[in-house]
Amino acid sequence: MNRVVRVVAVMVGLVAAGVFALAGTGPVAANPAQLTARGLYKVKGAPATLPPTQLAGFAAGCFWGVEEEFRKQKGVVATAVGFSGGHVVDPGYRRVCSGDTGHAETVYVEYDPKAVSYEQLLALFWDLHDPTTLNRQGPDEGEQYRSVIFFFDAQQKAAALASRDKLQKSGEVPGKIVTEIVPAVPFYKAEEYHQQYVEKGGRAGCHRRKGVSL
Repeated sequence: MNRVVRVVAVMVGLVAAGVFALAGTGPVAANPAQLTARGLYKVKGAPATLPPTQLAGFAAGCFWGVEEEFRKQKGVVATAVGFSGGHVVDPGYRRVCSGDTGHAETVYVEYDPKAVSYEQLLALFWDLHDPTTLNRQGPDEGEQYRSVIFFFDAQQKAAALASRDKLQKSGEVPGKIVTEIVPAVPFYKAEEYHQQYVEKGGRAGCHRRKGVSL
């Protein structure tokens, strides 16, 4: 079953279960109380008033499972899935799947730097996927599944480059790391049914380097 068909099947099941309702051609918008000031979706247990936060952006294959793993990380207060790195404005999931927009499936992560460091987020990113496969993760192939780190400042860029070089030299990966490390560019949130897809009952997995398939 391809991903589009699986999405539709899960949407139907979730609507039937009352997880979200459909209005017009798509699901209703998120409750504003669930969103941070940056427009990301709070994790369960996040405080009503958030501490000062920072953003990180990662693309590591299918964004469903990647988002779920970052939402489990202590210190992460909110996430959102969407599309970044392309040349089409606000493309939408189906358009990105066509392969002609240049976007990567991306997870934005809002985190409390006093509770989790950017370096810890990088370590999780590297572990969640195989950074040596170009435009592919597991069975998912296409430019939208490429490996990317979108940095927001010079410190993040330096940390990302250092972590990549350290991993490459460690011998833990079987080939050359092809992960792009580029400045953050416009990020377009995916349709509502993609947000917290696993929490809503969808199935997804990451392709961990260390042999653990989720």
